[in-house]
Amino acid sequence: MRKILFILFLFAVAASHAQSDALAKNYFEQGQFEKSLRIYEKLSKESPYRLDYFMGMVQSNQQLENFIEAERLIKEKLDNGRNFPQLYIELGYNYSLQNQPELASLNYNKAIEAIEANPNFSYNIGSTFEKYSLLEEAVTAYEKAMSLSDKLDFNMQLAQIYGEQGKLEKMFESYLGLVEKNNAFKGAAQRYFSLYTTEDPNNEANLLLKKTLLQRSQQNPDILYNELLSWLFIQQKEYKKAFTQEKAIYKRIGEDLGGITELAYIAIADEDYETGREIVNFIIDNSFTPQNKLQGNQILMKMEVKTATPKEYAEVEKKFENLLDEFGRNRETYLLQIDYNHFLAFQNNKKEVAIENLKTLAKQDLTVYQEARVKMELADILVFDERFNEALIYYSQIQKKVQNDVLAQEARFKVARTSYFKGDFEWAQVQLDVLKKSTSQLMANDAMQLSLLIRDNSLEDSTQTALKKYARADLLEFQDKDAEAITALNDILTNHKGEKIEDEALLKQGEIYEKSGEYAKAEANYLKIIEFYNDDILADDAHFRLAKIYEEKLDQPDKAKAQYEAIIFNFADSIYFVEARKKYRALRGDAIN
Repeated sequence: MRKILFILFLFAVAASHAQSDALAKNYFEQGQFEKSLRIYEKLSKESPYRLDYFMGMVQSNQQLENFIEAERLIKEKLDNGRNFPQLYIELGYNYSLQNQPELASLNYNKAIEAIEANPNFSYNIGSTFEKYSLLEEAVTAYEKAMSLSDKLDFNMQLAQIYGEQGKLEKMFESYLGLVEKNNAFKGAAQRYFSLYTTEDPNNEANLLLKKTLLQRSQQNPDILYNELLSWLFIQQKEYKKAFTQEKAIYKRIGEDLGGITELAYIAIADEDYETGREIVNFIIDNSFTPQNKLQGNQILMKMEVKTATPKEYAEVEKKFENLLDEFGRNRETYLLQIDYNHFLAFQNNKKEVAIENLKTLAKQDLTVYQEARVKMELADILVFDERFNEALIYYSQIQKKVQNDVLAQEARFKVARTSYFKGDFEWAQVQLDVLKKSTSQLMANDAMQLSLLIRDNSLEDSTQTALKKYARADLLEFQDKDAEAITALNDILTNHKGEKIEDEALLKQGEIYEKSGEYAKAEANYLKIIEFYNDDILADDAHFRLAKIYEEKLDQPDKAKAQYEAIIFNFADSIYFVEARKKYRALRGDAIN
Protein backbone atom coordinates (compact mmCIF):
# COMPACT_ATOMS: atom_id res chain seq x y z
CA MET A 1 0.00 0.00 0.00
CA ARG A 2 2.87 2.35 0.92
CA LYS A 3 4.49 1.56 -2.44
CA ILE A 4 1.33 2.49 -4.32
CA LEU A 5 0.95 5.72 -2.34
CA PHE A 6 4.58 6.61 -3.05
CA ILE A 7 4.10 6.03 -6.79
CA LEU A 8 0.94 8.17 -6.76
CA PHE A 9 2.89 10.88 -4.92
CA LEU A 10 5.61 10.82 -7.61
CA PHE A 11 3.00 11.14 -10.37
CA ALA A 12 1.41 14.09 -8.55
CA VAL A 13 4.78 15.83 -8.18
CA ALA A 14 5.61 15.25 -11.85
CA ALA A 15 2.23 16.61 -12.94
CA SER A 16 2.66 19.66 -10.72
CA HIS A 17 6.13 20.35 -12.15
CA ALA A 18 4.82 20.00 -15.73
CA GLN A 19 2.04 22.53 -15.06
CA SER A 20 4.46 24.97 -13.42
CA ASP A 21 6.96 24.58 -16.27
CA ALA A 22 4.24 25.31 -18.85
CA LEU A 23 3.14 28.38 -16.87
CA ALA A 24 6.73 29.64 -16.62
CA LYS A 25 7.24 29.21 -20.37
CA ASN A 26 4.00 31.07 -21.03
CA TYR A 27 5.08 34.00 -18.79
CA PHE A 28 8.50 34.05 -20.50
CA GLU A 29 6.96 34.13 -24.00
CA GLN A 30 4.63 36.96 -22.94
CA GLY A 31 7.56 39.00 -21.60
CA GLN A 32 6.57 38.66 -17.93
CA PHE A 33 10.09 37.70 -16.89
CA GLU A 34 9.78 38.41 -13.17
CA LYS A 35 6.92 35.91 -12.93
CA SER A 36 8.77 33.29 -15.01
CA LEU A 37 11.89 33.81 -12.83
CA ARG A 38 10.01 33.13 -9.60
CA ILE A 39 8.58 29.88 -10.95
CA TYR A 40 11.90 28.69 -12.41
CA GLU A 41 13.67 29.46 -9.09
CA LYS A 42 11.16 27.28 -7.27
CA LEU A 43 11.38 24.48 -9.86
CA SER A 44 15.19 24.55 -9.88
CA LYS A 45 15.28 24.37 -6.08
CA GLU A 46 12.95 21.34 -6.10
CA SER A 47 14.80 19.64 -9.00
CA PRO A 48 18.42 20.89 -8.86
CA TYR A 49 19.60 18.45 -11.57
CA ARG A 50 17.10 19.65 -14.21
CA LEU A 51 19.22 21.79 -16.53
CA ASP A 52 16.15 23.14 -18.39
CA TYR A 53 14.75 24.65 -15.15
CA PHE A 54 18.18 26.10 -14.37
CA MET A 55 18.49 27.67 -17.84
CA GLY A 56 14.96 29.09 -17.52
CA MET A 57 16.15 30.85 -14.37
CA VAL A 58 19.32 32.12 -16.12
CA GLN A 59 17.49 33.37 -19.22
CA SER A 60 14.81 35.11 -17.17
CA ASN A 61 17.58 36.98 -15.32
CA GLN A 62 19.20 37.90 -18.64
CA GLN A 63 15.93 39.29 -19.96
CA LEU A 64 15.69 41.38 -16.78
CA GLU A 65 19.33 42.47 -17.43
CA ASN A 66 20.42 40.84 -14.17
CA PHE A 67 23.65 39.76 -15.87
CA ILE A 68 25.71 39.62 -12.67
CA GLU A 69 23.18 37.23 -11.10
CA ALA A 70 23.10 35.09 -14.28
CA GLU A 71 26.92 34.95 -14.19
CA ARG A 72 26.89 33.92 -10.53
CA LEU A 73 24.37 31.12 -11.22
CA ILE A 74 26.32 29.72 -14.18
CA LYS A 75 29.69 29.81 -12.37
CA GLU A 76 28.15 28.13 -9.33
CA LYS A 77 26.75 25.37 -11.57
CA LEU A 78 30.14 24.91 -13.27
CA ASP A 79 31.84 24.59 -9.88
CA ASN A 80 29.48 21.97 -8.44
CA GLY A 81 31.46 19.07 -9.93
CA ARG A 82 28.89 17.91 -12.56
CA ASN A 83 30.02 17.89 -16.20
CA PHE A 84 28.08 20.54 -18.10
CA PRO A 85 30.81 22.07 -20.30
CA GLN A 86 28.15 23.67 -22.56
CA LEU A 87 27.61 26.09 -19.65
CA TYR A 88 30.90 27.76 -20.65
CA ILE A 89 29.03 28.81 -23.81
CA GLU A 90 26.14 30.10 -21.70
CA LEU A 91 28.64 32.07 -19.61
CA GLY A 92 30.32 33.41 -22.75
CA TYR A 93 26.96 34.42 -24.18
CA ASN A 94 26.17 36.21 -20.90
CA TYR A 95 29.40 38.21 -21.33
CA SER A 96 28.49 38.98 -24.96
CA LEU A 97 25.20 40.48 -23.75
CA GLN A 98 27.33 42.86 -21.67
CA ASN A 99 29.50 43.70 -24.69
CA GLN A 100 32.54 41.88 -23.32
CA PRO A 101 33.70 39.90 -26.42
CA GLU A 102 37.10 38.92 -25.00
CA LEU A 103 35.56 37.16 -21.98
CA ALA A 104 32.92 35.63 -24.26
CA SER A 105 35.58 34.21 -26.58
CA LEU A 106 37.63 32.91 -23.66
CA ASN A 107 34.70 30.84 -22.39
CA TYR A 108 33.75 29.60 -25.87
CA ASN A 109 37.30 28.23 -26.17
CA LYS A 110 36.96 26.50 -22.78
CA ALA A 111 33.90 24.66 -24.11
CA ILE A 112 35.82 23.52 -27.20
CA GLU A 113 38.79 22.43 -25.05
CA ALA A 114 36.41 20.23 -23.05
CA ILE A 115 35.89 18.13 -26.19
CA GLU A 116 39.54 17.10 -26.12
CA ALA A 117 39.03 15.68 -22.62
CA ASN A 118 35.83 13.89 -23.66
CA PRO A 119 34.60 13.93 -27.30
CA ASN A 120 31.16 12.75 -26.12
CA PHE A 121 30.49 16.29 -24.87
CA SER A 122 30.58 17.49 -28.48
CA TYR A 123 26.87 17.18 -29.32
CA ASN A 124 25.71 19.37 -26.41
CA ILE A 125 28.50 21.85 -27.02
CA GLY A 126 27.92 22.05 -30.79
CA SER A 127 24.14 22.39 -30.47
CA THR A 128 24.51 25.12 -27.82
CA PHE A 129 26.78 27.08 -30.18
CA GLU A 130 24.14 26.64 -32.89
CA LYS A 131 21.44 27.88 -30.51
CA TYR A 132 23.20 31.26 -30.38
CA SER A 133 24.10 31.24 -34.12
CA LEU A 134 27.80 30.87 -33.26
CA LEU A 135 28.29 28.83 -36.41
CA GLU A 136 32.09 28.98 -36.73
CA GLU A 137 32.46 27.77 -33.16
CA ALA A 138 29.91 25.00 -33.78
CA VAL A 139 31.86 23.85 -36.85
CA THR A 140 35.08 23.83 -34.84
CA ALA A 141 33.43 21.75 -32.11
CA TYR A 142 31.95 19.19 -34.51
CA GLU A 143 35.07 18.88 -36.63
CA LYS A 144 37.31 18.49 -33.54
CA ALA A 145 35.03 15.74 -32.17
CA MET A 146 35.07 13.83 -35.47
CA SER A 147 38.87 14.06 -35.65
CA LEU A 148 39.14 12.62 -32.13
CA SER A 149 36.63 9.78 -32.49
CA ASP A 150 35.70 7.62 -35.49
CA LYS A 151 32.42 6.76 -33.75
CA LEU A 152 31.09 10.33 -33.96
CA ASP A 153 29.46 11.60 -37.16
CA PHE A 154 28.29 15.20 -37.35
CA ASN A 155 28.11 15.44 -41.14
CA MET A 156 24.39 16.25 -40.99
CA GLN A 157 24.91 19.14 -38.54
CA LEU A 158 27.94 20.39 -40.46
CA ALA A 159 26.12 20.26 -43.77
CA GLN A 160 23.25 22.36 -42.44
CA ILE A 161 25.66 24.91 -40.94
CA TYR A 162 27.69 25.11 -44.16
CA GLY A 163 24.45 25.75 -46.02
CA GLU A 164 23.53 28.59 -43.65
CA GLN A 165 27.01 30.04 -44.12
CA GLY A 166 26.75 29.84 -47.89
CA LYS A 167 29.66 27.37 -48.07
CA LEU A 168 27.89 25.27 -50.65
CA GLU A 169 30.78 23.05 -51.71
CA LYS A 170 31.47 22.05 -48.11
CA MET A 171 27.76 21.50 -47.56
CA PHE A 172 27.54 19.12 -50.52
CA GLU A 173 30.68 17.28 -49.39
CA SER A 174 29.22 16.75 -45.90
CA TYR A 175 25.88 15.46 -47.17
CA LEU A 176 27.59 13.13 -49.61
CA GLY A 177 29.85 11.83 -46.87
CA LEU A 178 26.73 11.03 -44.88
CA VAL A 179 25.02 9.27 -47.79
CA GLU A 180 28.16 7.27 -48.60
CA LYS A 181 28.02 5.79 -45.10
CA ASN A 182 24.25 5.22 -45.13
CA ASN A 183 22.28 5.23 -48.40
CA ALA A 184 19.06 5.70 -46.41
CA PHE A 185 19.99 9.40 -46.12
CA LYS A 186 19.91 9.91 -49.90
CA GLY A 187 16.31 11.16 -49.95
CA ALA A 188 17.00 13.64 -47.14
CA ALA A 189 20.13 14.86 -48.94
CA GLN A 190 18.17 15.43 -52.16
CA ARG A 191 15.58 17.45 -50.25
CA TYR A 192 18.33 19.70 -48.85
CA PHE A 193 20.03 19.97 -52.25
CA SER A 194 16.73 21.15 -53.76
CA LEU A 195 16.74 24.13 -51.35
CA TYR A 196 19.80 25.45 -53.16
CA THR A 197 19.65 24.08 -56.70
CA THR A 198 17.29 25.46 -59.36
CA GLU A 199 16.21 24.59 -62.90
CA ASP A 200 19.09 26.73 -64.19
CA PRO A 201 22.16 24.54 -64.97
CA ASN A 202 24.37 27.65 -64.58
CA ASN A 203 23.16 28.40 -61.07
CA GLU A 204 26.16 28.41 -58.68
CA ALA A 205 24.80 25.61 -56.48
CA ASN A 206 24.01 23.45 -59.52
CA LEU A 207 27.51 23.86 -60.91
CA LEU A 208 29.13 23.09 -57.55
CA LEU A 209 27.00 20.00 -56.96
CA LYS A 210 27.71 18.70 -60.45
CA LYS A 211 31.45 19.31 -59.99
CA THR A 212 31.44 17.57 -56.58
CA LEU A 213 29.53 14.56 -57.89
CA LEU A 214 31.79 14.16 -60.93
CA GLN A 215 34.93 14.38 -58.79
CA ARG A 216 33.66 11.81 -56.32
CA SER A 217 32.53 9.56 -59.16
CA GLN A 218 36.06 9.57 -60.61
CA GLN A 219 37.57 8.76 -57.22
CA ASN A 220 34.97 6.13 -56.36
CA PRO A 221 32.82 4.90 -59.29
CA ASP A 222 29.76 4.11 -57.17
CA ILE A 223 26.32 4.13 -58.83
CA LEU A 224 25.24 6.50 -56.03
CA TYR A 225 26.87 9.32 -58.00
CA ASN A 226 25.15 8.30 -61.24
CA GLU A 227 21.83 8.33 -59.37
CA LEU A 228 22.47 11.80 -57.91
CA LEU A 229 23.72 13.17 -61.24
CA SER A 230 20.58 11.82 -62.90
CA TRP A 231 18.49 13.50 -60.18
CA LEU A 232 20.32 16.81 -60.74
CA PHE A 233 19.88 16.67 -64.52
CA ILE A 234 16.16 15.96 -64.05
CA GLN A 235 15.86 19.07 -61.84
CA GLN A 236 17.54 21.00 -64.67
CA LYS A 237 15.18 19.41 -67.23
CA GLU A 238 18.22 18.00 -69.07
CA TYR A 239 16.63 14.64 -69.69
CA LYS A 240 19.13 13.46 -72.29
CA LYS A 241 21.96 13.86 -69.77
CA ALA A 242 19.87 12.12 -67.12
CA PHE A 243 19.33 9.28 -69.61
CA THR A 244 23.10 8.88 -69.99
CA GLN A 245 23.39 8.40 -66.22
CA GLU A 246 20.44 5.99 -66.09
CA LYS A 247 21.99 3.88 -68.85
CA ALA A 248 25.23 3.72 -66.86
CA ILE A 249 23.26 2.51 -63.84
CA TYR A 250 21.42 -0.06 -65.96
CA LYS A 251 24.69 -1.47 -67.32
CA ARG A 252 25.92 -1.90 -63.74
CA ILE A 253 22.86 -3.50 -62.14
CA GLY A 254 21.39 -5.53 -65.00
CA GLU A 255 17.73 -6.12 -65.77
CA ASP A 256 15.96 -3.38 -63.76
CA LEU A 257 14.55 -0.79 -66.16
CA GLY A 258 12.58 1.00 -63.42
CA GLY A 259 14.69 4.15 -63.28
CA ILE A 260 14.76 4.50 -67.08
CA THR A 261 11.00 3.95 -67.31
CA GLU A 262 10.37 6.62 -64.68
CA LEU A 263 12.61 9.03 -66.59
CA ALA A 264 10.60 8.36 -69.77
CA TYR A 265 7.38 9.39 -68.01
CA ILE A 266 9.04 12.56 -66.65
CA ALA A 267 10.46 13.61 -70.03
CA ILE A 268 7.18 13.01 -71.83
CA ALA A 269 5.18 14.85 -69.14
CA ASP A 270 7.51 17.82 -69.71
CA GLU A 271 6.92 17.49 -73.47
CA ASP A 272 10.50 16.55 -74.34
CA TYR A 273 9.23 14.06 -76.87
CA GLU A 274 12.52 13.61 -78.73
CA THR A 275 14.30 12.37 -75.62
CA GLY A 276 11.16 10.53 -74.54
CA ARG A 277 11.13 8.48 -77.75
CA GLU A 278 14.83 7.72 -77.43
CA ILE A 279 14.34 6.45 -73.88
CA VAL A 280 11.27 4.39 -74.72
CA ASN A 281 12.95 2.76 -77.69
CA PHE A 282 15.82 1.81 -75.39
CA ILE A 283 13.30 0.22 -73.00
CA ILE A 284 11.72 -1.77 -75.82
CA ASP A 285 15.07 -2.90 -77.24
CA ASN A 286 16.39 -3.99 -73.84
CA SER A 287 13.26 -5.59 -72.43
CA PHE A 288 13.83 -9.14 -71.21
CA THR A 289 10.14 -9.84 -70.61
CA PRO A 290 6.99 -9.32 -72.69
CA GLN A 291 5.61 -7.19 -69.83
CA ASN A 292 8.51 -4.71 -70.03
CA LYS A 293 8.25 -4.56 -73.81
CA LEU A 294 4.49 -4.00 -73.56
CA GLN A 295 5.02 -1.23 -71.00
CA GLY A 296 7.51 0.48 -73.31
CA ASN A 297 5.07 0.36 -76.20
CA GLN A 298 2.29 1.74 -74.00
CA ILE A 299 4.46 4.75 -73.13
CA LEU A 300 5.32 5.19 -76.81
CA MET A 301 1.65 5.17 -77.79
CA LYS A 302 0.78 7.74 -75.12
CA MET A 303 3.32 10.00 -76.79
CA GLU A 304 1.98 9.21 -80.26
CA VAL A 305 -1.55 10.10 -79.16
CA LYS A 306 -0.42 13.35 -77.53
CA THR A 307 1.56 14.59 -80.53
CA ALA A 308 -0.56 13.30 -83.43
CA THR A 309 -2.44 15.65 -85.76
CA PRO A 310 -5.88 14.66 -87.14
CA LYS A 311 -4.20 13.66 -90.42
CA GLU A 312 -2.14 11.10 -88.49
CA TYR A 313 -5.03 9.55 -86.52
CA ALA A 314 -5.48 6.67 -88.99
CA GLU A 315 -1.79 5.75 -88.61
CA VAL A 316 -2.03 5.93 -84.80
CA GLU A 317 -5.09 3.65 -84.87
CA LYS A 318 -3.20 1.19 -87.06
CA LYS A 319 -0.25 1.14 -84.60
CA PHE A 320 -2.61 0.37 -81.72
CA GLU A 321 -4.20 -2.47 -83.69
CA ASN A 322 -0.80 -3.93 -84.58
CA LEU A 323 0.27 -3.90 -80.94
CA LEU A 324 -2.93 -5.59 -79.81
CA ASP A 325 -2.47 -8.22 -82.51
CA GLU A 326 1.06 -8.80 -81.18
CA PHE A 327 0.31 -8.83 -77.43
CA GLY A 328 -3.31 -9.99 -77.48
CA ARG A 329 -6.62 -8.47 -76.37
CA ASN A 330 -6.68 -9.79 -72.81
CA ARG A 331 -6.21 -8.78 -69.18
CA GLU A 332 -2.46 -8.31 -69.69
CA THR A 333 -3.12 -5.54 -72.23
CA TYR A 334 -6.13 -3.95 -70.53
CA LEU A 335 -4.30 -0.64 -69.93
CA LEU A 336 -3.22 -0.46 -73.58
CA GLN A 337 -6.82 -1.16 -74.59
CA ILE A 338 -8.08 1.61 -72.30
CA ASP A 339 -5.63 4.07 -73.89
CA TYR A 340 -6.66 2.93 -77.38
CA ASN A 341 -10.36 3.37 -76.77
CA HIS A 342 -9.83 6.71 -75.06
CA PHE A 343 -8.07 7.84 -78.24
CA LEU A 344 -10.89 6.49 -80.43
CA ALA A 345 -13.57 8.27 -78.43
CA PHE A 346 -12.01 11.57 -77.44
CA GLN A 347 -9.82 12.26 -80.47
CA ASN A 348 -10.76 10.06 -83.42
CA ASN A 349 -14.56 10.58 -83.22
CA LYS A 350 -15.30 6.84 -82.92
CA LYS A 351 -17.28 6.83 -79.68
CA GLU A 352 -19.50 3.89 -80.59
CA VAL A 353 -16.55 1.69 -81.53
CA ALA A 354 -14.81 2.57 -78.26
CA ILE A 355 -17.94 1.87 -76.20
CA GLU A 356 -18.44 -1.57 -77.75
CA ASN A 357 -14.75 -2.43 -77.37
CA LEU A 358 -14.81 -1.56 -73.66
CA LYS A 359 -18.06 -3.42 -73.02
CA THR A 360 -16.46 -6.52 -74.55
CA LEU A 361 -13.30 -6.03 -72.50
CA ALA A 362 -15.30 -5.63 -69.27
CA LYS A 363 -16.77 -9.13 -69.77
CA GLN A 364 -13.34 -10.79 -69.94
CA ASP A 365 -11.60 -12.54 -67.06
CA LEU A 366 -10.36 -9.38 -65.35
CA THR A 367 -9.52 -8.72 -61.73
CA VAL A 368 -12.05 -6.64 -59.80
CA TYR A 369 -9.75 -3.62 -59.97
CA GLN A 370 -9.12 -4.04 -63.71
CA GLU A 371 -12.85 -4.29 -64.37
CA ALA A 372 -13.39 -1.10 -62.36
CA ARG A 373 -10.75 0.74 -64.40
CA VAL A 374 -12.30 -0.41 -67.67
CA LYS A 375 -15.79 0.63 -66.56
CA MET A 376 -14.48 4.02 -65.46
CA GLU A 377 -13.19 4.70 -68.96
CA LEU A 378 -16.45 3.38 -70.45
CA ALA A 379 -18.53 5.66 -68.21
CA ASP A 380 -16.36 8.68 -69.08
CA ILE A 381 -16.96 8.07 -72.78
CA LEU A 382 -20.70 7.74 -72.17
CA VAL A 383 -20.68 11.14 -70.41
CA PHE A 384 -18.70 12.53 -73.36
CA ASP A 385 -21.51 11.17 -75.57
CA GLU A 386 -24.14 12.70 -73.20
CA ARG A 387 -25.53 9.27 -72.27
CA PHE A 388 -25.67 10.33 -68.65
CA ASN A 389 -27.99 7.72 -67.15
CA GLU A 390 -26.00 4.84 -68.62
CA ALA A 391 -22.77 6.38 -67.33
CA LEU A 392 -24.26 6.73 -63.83
CA ILE A 393 -24.99 3.01 -63.73
CA TYR A 394 -21.33 2.15 -64.41
CA TYR A 395 -20.03 4.68 -61.88
CA SER A 396 -22.32 3.14 -59.25
CA GLN A 397 -21.05 -0.35 -60.10
CA ILE A 398 -17.47 0.82 -59.59
CA GLN A 399 -18.29 2.15 -56.11
CA LYS A 400 -19.67 -1.26 -55.11
CA LYS A 401 -16.81 -3.26 -56.65
CA VAL A 402 -13.88 -1.37 -55.07
CA GLN A 403 -15.47 0.20 -52.01
CA ASN A 404 -12.28 0.89 -50.08
CA ASP A 405 -10.18 2.08 -53.00
CA VAL A 406 -9.57 5.67 -54.10
CA LEU A 407 -11.17 4.59 -57.41
CA ALA A 408 -14.52 4.38 -55.60
CA GLN A 409 -14.12 8.00 -54.45
CA GLU A 410 -13.30 9.03 -58.01
CA ALA A 411 -16.42 7.25 -59.24
CA ARG A 412 -18.55 9.05 -56.62
CA PHE A 413 -17.12 12.38 -57.74
CA LYS A 414 -17.95 11.54 -61.34
CA VAL A 415 -21.50 10.65 -60.29
CA ALA A 416 -21.73 14.16 -58.83
CA ARG A 417 -20.16 15.76 -61.91
CA THR A 418 -22.43 13.83 -64.28
CA SER A 419 -25.50 14.81 -62.25
CA TYR A 420 -24.28 18.41 -62.41
CA PHE A 421 -23.84 18.18 -66.20
CA LYS A 422 -27.44 16.97 -66.59
CA GLY A 423 -28.79 19.67 -64.26
CA ASP A 424 -29.57 17.47 -61.26
CA PHE A 425 -27.81 19.79 -58.82
CA GLU A 426 -29.50 18.47 -55.68
CA TRP A 427 -28.25 14.90 -56.16
CA ALA A 428 -24.83 16.20 -57.17
CA GLN A 429 -24.66 18.12 -53.88
CA VAL A 430 -25.53 15.01 -51.85
CA GLN A 431 -22.58 13.13 -53.40
CA LEU A 432 -20.23 16.06 -52.95
CA ASP A 433 -21.08 16.46 -49.26
CA VAL A 434 -19.87 12.88 -48.74
CA LEU A 435 -16.71 13.44 -50.80
CA LYS A 436 -15.67 16.56 -48.90
CA LYS A 437 -14.64 14.17 -46.12
CA SER A 438 -12.61 12.12 -48.60
CA THR A 439 -9.22 10.77 -47.56
CA SER A 440 -7.87 11.84 -50.95
CA GLN A 441 -6.99 15.55 -50.59
CA LEU A 442 -7.17 16.12 -54.35
CA MET A 443 -10.63 14.51 -54.47
CA ALA A 444 -11.77 16.53 -51.45
CA ASN A 445 -10.59 19.78 -53.10
CA ASP A 446 -12.37 18.99 -56.39
CA ALA A 447 -15.51 18.13 -54.46
CA MET A 448 -15.28 21.34 -52.44
CA GLN A 449 -14.92 23.50 -55.55
CA LEU A 450 -17.89 21.94 -57.36
CA SER A 451 -19.96 22.02 -54.17
CA LEU A 452 -19.27 25.75 -53.66
CA LEU A 453 -20.12 26.44 -57.31
CA ILE A 454 -23.51 24.75 -56.98
CA ARG A 455 -24.35 26.15 -53.53
CA ASP A 456 -23.28 29.74 -54.22
CA ASN A 457 -25.18 29.92 -57.49
CA SER A 458 -28.36 28.33 -56.16
CA LEU A 459 -28.96 30.87 -53.38
CA GLU A 460 -29.60 33.95 -55.52
CA ASP A 461 -31.42 32.16 -58.36
CA SER A 462 -33.94 29.49 -57.33
CA THR A 463 -34.46 28.56 -61.00
CA GLN A 464 -30.70 27.99 -61.35
CA THR A 465 -30.84 29.34 -64.90
CA ALA A 466 -27.29 30.72 -64.98
CA LEU A 467 -25.91 27.61 -63.27
CA LYS A 468 -27.53 25.37 -65.90
CA LYS A 469 -25.91 27.46 -68.63
CA TYR A 470 -22.55 27.23 -66.88
CA ALA A 471 -22.86 23.45 -66.48
CA ARG A 472 -23.58 23.24 -70.19
CA ALA A 473 -20.46 25.28 -70.98
CA ASP A 474 -18.47 23.03 -68.64
CA LEU A 475 -19.72 19.95 -70.53
CA LEU A 476 -18.85 21.52 -73.88
CA GLU A 477 -15.29 22.07 -72.68
CA PHE A 478 -15.14 18.45 -71.47
CA GLN A 479 -16.20 17.45 -75.00
CA ASP A 480 -13.39 19.59 -76.48
CA LYS A 481 -15.97 21.89 -78.08
CA ASP A 482 -14.08 24.98 -76.98
CA ALA A 483 -15.59 27.47 -79.42
CA GLU A 484 -19.12 26.46 -78.37
CA ALA A 485 -18.10 26.63 -74.71
CA ILE A 486 -16.82 30.19 -75.15
CA THR A 487 -20.09 31.18 -76.82
CA ALA A 488 -22.08 29.66 -73.95
CA LEU A 489 -19.95 31.56 -71.42
CA ASN A 490 -20.41 34.80 -73.37
CA ASP A 491 -24.17 34.30 -72.97
CA ILE A 492 -23.69 34.14 -69.17
CA LEU A 493 -21.40 37.20 -69.13
CA THR A 494 -23.92 39.18 -71.22
CA ASN A 495 -27.25 38.11 -69.70
CA HIS A 496 -26.21 37.42 -66.11
CA LYS A 497 -23.83 40.32 -65.55
CA GLY A 498 -23.27 41.10 -61.87
CA GLU A 499 -24.59 37.76 -60.71
CA LYS A 500 -22.56 35.46 -58.49
CA ILE A 501 -21.57 33.23 -61.40
CA GLU A 502 -19.83 35.98 -63.38
CA ASP A 503 -16.36 35.40 -61.89
CA GLU A 504 -16.69 31.63 -62.48
CA ALA A 505 -17.57 32.29 -66.12
CA LEU A 506 -14.65 34.70 -66.55
CA LEU A 507 -12.19 32.20 -65.08
CA LYS A 508 -13.50 29.25 -67.11
CA GLN A 509 -13.42 31.28 -70.32
CA GLY A 510 -9.89 32.48 -69.53
CA GLU A 511 -8.73 28.89 -69.10
CA ILE A 512 -10.22 27.95 -72.50
CA TYR A 513 -8.58 30.96 -74.14
CA GLU A 514 -5.25 29.74 -72.73
CA LYS A 515 -5.78 26.29 -74.27
CA SER A 516 -6.25 27.84 -77.69
CA GLY A 517 -3.28 30.22 -77.28
CA GLU A 518 -5.38 33.40 -77.05
CA TYR A 519 -3.36 34.79 -74.16
CA ALA A 520 -4.41 38.43 -74.53
CA LYS A 521 -8.07 37.44 -74.14
CA ALA A 522 -7.25 35.22 -71.16
CA GLU A 523 -5.29 38.11 -69.62
CA ALA A 524 -8.30 40.43 -70.00
CA ASN A 525 -10.58 37.93 -68.24
CA TYR A 526 -8.22 37.45 -65.30
CA LEU A 527 -7.73 41.21 -64.91
CA LYS A 528 -11.52 41.65 -64.71
CA ILE A 529 -11.70 39.08 -61.89
CA ILE A 530 -8.92 40.92 -60.03
CA GLU A 531 -10.61 44.30 -60.58
CA PHE A 532 -14.17 43.35 -59.64
CA TYR A 533 -13.85 40.17 -57.53
CA ASN A 534 -10.50 40.49 -55.73
CA ASP A 535 -12.10 39.63 -52.38
CA ASP A 536 -13.79 36.48 -53.70
CA ILE A 537 -12.64 32.87 -53.70
CA LEU A 538 -11.32 32.82 -57.29
CA ALA A 539 -9.07 35.87 -57.00
CA ASP A 540 -5.92 33.85 -56.19
CA ASP A 541 -6.64 31.59 -59.20
CA ALA A 542 -6.78 34.68 -61.42
CA HIS A 543 -3.53 36.11 -60.00
CA PHE A 544 -1.72 32.79 -60.39
CA ARG A 545 -2.91 32.06 -63.93
CA LEU A 546 -2.10 35.62 -64.96
CA ALA A 547 1.39 35.31 -63.47
CA LYS A 548 2.01 32.08 -65.41
CA ILE A 549 0.91 33.74 -68.68
CA TYR A 550 3.20 36.72 -68.11
CA GLU A 551 6.13 34.49 -67.14
CA GLU A 552 5.81 31.61 -69.61
CA LYS A 553 3.87 32.95 -72.61
CA LEU A 554 4.21 36.74 -72.87
CA ASP A 555 7.80 37.09 -71.54
CA GLN A 556 6.89 39.83 -69.07
CA PRO A 557 8.74 38.77 -65.89
CA ASP A 558 8.12 42.02 -63.98
CA LYS A 559 4.37 41.67 -64.41
CA ALA A 560 4.59 38.01 -63.41
CA LYS A 561 6.54 38.96 -60.28
CA ALA A 562 3.85 41.48 -59.30
CA GLN A 563 1.13 38.82 -59.56
CA TYR A 564 3.10 36.28 -57.52
CA GLU A 565 3.77 39.00 -54.95
CA ALA A 566 0.03 39.72 -54.70
CA ILE A 567 -0.58 36.06 -53.77
CA ILE A 568 2.22 36.09 -51.16
CA PHE A 569 0.94 39.21 -49.37
CA ASN A 570 -2.82 38.88 -49.84
CA PHE A 571 -3.57 35.14 -50.07
CA ALA A 572 -1.45 33.37 -47.44
CA ASP A 573 -3.93 30.45 -47.28
CA SER A 574 -3.97 29.92 -51.05
CA ILE A 575 -3.03 26.53 -52.48
CA TYR A 576 -0.73 28.52 -54.81
CA PHE A 577 1.14 30.27 -51.97
CA VAL A 578 4.20 27.97 -51.83
CA GLU A 579 4.73 27.88 -55.59
CA ALA A 580 4.08 31.62 -55.90
CA ARG A 581 6.76 32.34 -53.30
CA LYS A 582 9.23 30.05 -55.08
CA LYS A 583 8.51 31.63 -58.48
CA TYR A 584 8.70 35.15 -57.02
CA ARG A 585 12.12 34.49 -55.49
CA ALA A 586 13.39 33.00 -58.75
CA LEU A 587 12.19 36.03 -60.73
CA ARG A 588 13.70 38.35 -58.12
CA GLY A 589 17.03 36.63 -58.75
CA ASP A 590 17.59 35.03 -55.37
CA ALA A 591 20.70 32.84 -55.54
CA ILE A 592 19.29 30.21 -53.19
CA ASN A 593 15.88 29.29 -51.89
